[in-house]
Amino acid sequence: MLLETSELVAYYAGPLGHMTRRFISARLEAIAQDLSSIEGGTVVGHGFATPFLDRFSAAQHMAAVMPESQGAERWPRGAPSRVVLAENNRIPLADESVDVLLAVHSLESALDPRTQLREFWRVLKGEGHLIVVVPNRRGVWARFDTTPFGSGQPYSAGQLERLLRSVFFSPVAMDAALFAPPATSSHLLRVAPVVEKIGRTGLPLFAGVVIATARKELEAPLDGGLGATVAAPERVLEEALPSPAMPYTTDDEADRTPPTSGT
Repeated sequence: MLLETSELVAYYAGPLGHMTRRFISARLEAIAQDLSSIEGGTVVGHGFATPFLDRFSAAQHMAAVMPESQGAERWPRGAPSRVVLAENNRIPLADESVDVLLAVHSLESALDPRTQLREFWRVLKGEGHLIVVVPNRRGVWARFDTTPFGSGQPYSAGQLERLLRSVFFSPVAMDAALFAPPATSSHLLRVAPVVEKIGRTGLPLFAGVVIATARKELEAPLDGGLGATVAAPERVLEEALPSPAMPYTTDDEADRTPPTSGT
């Protein structure tokens, strides 16, 4: 089941949400630096990826697609919205139009993960890259429904790799984040950076999320084994309606100021 956008916005406005964004963003930034196609390219977020899209600021074009069952929120703050609300498992873009697709709060909630990945494959350019963030089946975060990562289908790194390969994606890197427990006490939040650093070197299997980077394989024809279809422009249901500014701040701002909620 997809969480509603209002729940996700509220989570990322809070202290634990700030920590989540900080640690996942650090890994995404490292991944972005290794992908030359981002600079001057097109990056699309799917699900609820907007808290992390700023790590791909080198892209020439950027947009976010949010499933209709989740709902949408205006993004970015203080600028024309680049969010569209689309049918589940449909992306209203042409074949081979995206260089990098970032899926966050997306795959774990899909009723049919293979169908969703096929749609990702369709819109990615030849040898384009998919970055997927999912709850780790072995991690603590998947066991608590107090965070968004306790909702939906968690995956181990091996399960995610096999799923990606089954729909003509070739995994090129596996990463992880969120080694600190999902606790909101001020003491645990203060020591979380230390726990994160130790976890990356000593307990990689027990991270809260698995982050997979995969390359689109060109052997799969658009009208063949994947069974994908082109999502026509009319499949866009509507642009995200105007709403309060997204309560996200940069990491530096988050370190200097207490979290605030949207009005």
